[in-house]
Amino acid sequence: MDYTESYVTIVVFVLLGLALPVVALTMGRLLRPYQPSAAKTITYESGVDPTGGGWVQYNVRYYLFALLFVVFDVEAVFLYPWAVAYDSLRADVGLFILVEMLIFVFFLLIGLLYAWKKKVLEWS
Repeated sequence: MDYTESYVTIVVFVLLGLALPVVALTMGRLLRPYQPSAAKTITYESGVDPTGGGWVQYNVRYYLFALLFVVFDVEAVFLYPWAVAYDSLRADVGLFILVEMLIFVFFLLIGLLYAWKKKVLEWS
């Protein structure tokens, strides 16, 4: 296999990656029933007619909790493959692979302790 065939394969996959969603969305638009009415254009709020304005200010703590969840969720995404491949990596790299992950977890714990000290985790 030469370089030209490799590029042809990549181009085919890129074209398929672009064409499949376009075809699926176009077919969905052509096949769905389209019968607009006034009742279908109002905002749906759990079966209750909407009242009042749409602007609601949320407590910033919701976002902080969500951000902490994302940080530790991403940590789990990094920890799982590392834990699965640890045995084979340890044979090649040695103790360095363990120290590297401990440094990663240490920085995350520093962030958690900082959030705890700033009382981000307290709900009042």
